[in-house]
Amino acid sequence: MNPTKRREIFERLRQANPTPTTELEYTTPFELLIAVLLSAQATDVSVNKATRKLYPVANTPEAIYRMGVDQLMPYIQTIGLYRTKAKNVIETCRILIEEHGGQVPESREALEALPGVGRKTANVVLNTAFGHPTIAVDTHIFRVSNRTGLAPGKDVDEVERKLIKFVAPEFRQDAHHWLILHGRYTCIARKPQCWNCIIADLCEFKQKTPLPSKGV
Repeated sequence: MNPTKRREIFERLRQANPTPTTELEYTTPFELLIAVLLSAQATDVSVNKATRKLYPVANTPEAIYRMGVDQLMPYIQTIGLYRTKAKNVIETCRILIEEHGGQVPESREALEALPGVGRKTANVVLNTAFGHPTIAVDTHIFRVSNRTGLAPGKDVDEVERKLIKFVAPEFRQDAHHWLILHGRYTCIARKPQCWNCIIADLCEFKQKTPLPSKGV
């Protein structure tokens, strides 16, 4: 895909949604960190249902750490892998308290040192909580990047490197959110809604799956 097409894709996504953000509900960097940690192999909807119950009770590292694993699990047991996630959350809280003064660090290395926090989670926190122009590649963004030809790659690391290279700086801050929302609601896995896509004429996937002609 040439640079002109890539730019036009993001111009249209920006026009349609000038201020995109995560669908996870949070009010502080810590709440966002825990929500993203819980969202691995789970939907944002399920995470929001859990944190709506948890955060009014405990929404700081100190408060959640005092709960311990056994008290935390009932709040998140509707989320996949909740036992492992509960242990990771409690250990994350301990590290934040002991090593970071109870604050979420604004450092990739420090974030990735937290249990259960990988590169994708760190990128989301850096981007959404701290305004870094990072691009977290999840399954939706991986699919959209490959399907459209925007930034094809064999794995998430390659796709991320290409997106950082190809996406113009003015779009980089919001690119993660635009692409994930596009993949979640339009460029869906099984049957992409090409007929309802604002970038369909720029997408290379349409060469394999032609759009219906006008009047059909």
